[in-house]
Amino acid sequence: MADGGKGDPRPKVRYMVFGCGSIGYNVIEELLKETNNILVIDSDEKRVEDLKDQKYQALARDISDPDLFKDLPIPEIVFILSSNKEANLNAVEQTKKTHPQAFSIARAVDLFSVDTLAEAGADVVLYPQQVVAKSAVHHMKTLTAARSAHRLYSVFEGWTGTLGVLTHRNPDPDSISSAMALCAIAQEAAQGQLTCRILYEGTVGHQENRAFVNLLDIQMERMTPEKLAECNHLALVDSPGPGINNDLNPGTQVDIIIDHHSIEGIERSYKPDFIDIRPESGATASIFAQYLQELDIRIDTKIATALYYGIRADTREFRRNVTPNDLYNAAYLLPLSDTDLLDKIMSPSFSQETLEVMGNAISTRSIKNGYLFSNVGFIRNRDAIPQAADMLVNLEGVTTALVYGITDAHIIISARNKDIRVHIGNVLKEAFGDFGDAGGHGTMAAAQIPLNYFSMVRDKEDLLKMIIDPILHKFTDIVGIDDNGDKNEV
Repeated sequence: MADGGKGDPRPKVRYMVFGCGSIGYNVIEELLKETNNILVIDSDEKRVEDLKDQKYQALARDISDPDLFKDLPIPEIVFILSSNKEANLNAVEQTKKTHPQAFSIARAVDLFSVDTLAEAGADVVLYPQQVVAKSAVHHMKTLTAARSAHRLYSVFEGWTGTLGVLTHRNPDPDSISSAMALCAIAQEAAQGQLTCRILYEGTVGHQENRAFVNLLDIQMERMTPEKLAECNHLALVDSPGPGINNDLNPGTQVDIIIDHHSIEGIERSYKPDFIDIRPESGATASIFAQYLQELDIRIDTKIATALYYGIRADTREFRRNVTPNDLYNAAYLLPLSDTDLLDKIMSPSFSQETLEVMGNAISTRSIKNGYLFSNVGFIRNRDAIPQAADMLVNLEGVTTALVYGITDAHIIISARNKDIRVHIGNVLKEAFGDFGDAGGHGTMAAAQIPLNYFSMVRDKEDLLKMIIDPILHKFTDIVGIDDNGDKNEV
């Protein structure tokens, strides 16, 4: 043991371990891989003698002693791992009192002890049963992901012809990058016998999305019935099924579905060859990043850049619906990405229409009980609506923002939410699902309502004002806004 230094005659020790039962012993074995500067304290004298016989530094001492640290070295890190609840609490309190600069990791004997030990000053509290449970679930998810990746690969083996990969309507970077990655996996597994085409239906309207497609030179084709007929196989990415945020007939046979949106309430008349839907994942691109790692497929800079940006965009700069797995996958992709291209993608110019829509959203906003509603009228660039919702939800006093507008064929609604009591995706699905496509996550969601017989009406803004009130009334009923309640119009 080294001297304490700076006039302190007491020696220092890197690790001090209180309690050397099965858990303590295994911790010591791990620490020895780093250093032997470890002191073990245990109340069992026979155990201490056994440790000394094994050349460990060990002392016999009652861990519940109020003078626990008397004549002991100065520890840098303290592990408190006995099976005695009161003794562990005393050791935490004595560590905090005698050596406040030392880090302490304490074992909780039961769930009730977790908060008690933390309040007493433990920097980390471990409840072994909980640690084992989390480890078991983590390993289960890792094994499941690995098996899914290899099963996907095996599905492609032997395929020939053309694979059509459909993004969701009005594709975003998560959807597009996922399509790119699926094509890379398919072409490697099929050993060049499979042609891949990325198909989409709507528009790429958001300025960052357009920059993403143009700068990465991503080859995409507008979907038509003729092009679908030319495909021997079909895959859906970032969409849970035909007819859900895409214009496929709901009965269309799709061979592969990979997505991160909830499939609650979705019924299928057939079983795809491969389906992997993970609502717990922050982005579909994150699922594909994991596939590529599990399959050890070498990816080029273009795909790595696309996937990294797809995860980053769908988690809103890693601040929304993000999981540790998303962060791990992003960390894997970043060194493989082109950082100069990423900077250019994230710094595009705003279109004139986008600025006008955002201005309309500001000027027409109304707030009722923390819910903001804004009518932006007729639009051509539908991606400006979620941008306006992103901006307005940050206003003081606003917990949820609902921005809506109208195109030639649809009413478009975008919602953003900060209220943890509300799952805005479920609310929109319940409120607008009977009228069209609706759903999303707890903090962000969207709905698209077809105009049907009204599509030929010339004055779309007057049409929107005429039919929007009964549609929004269902939303306000669900979230409990009283029509006679306070309304703050600004």
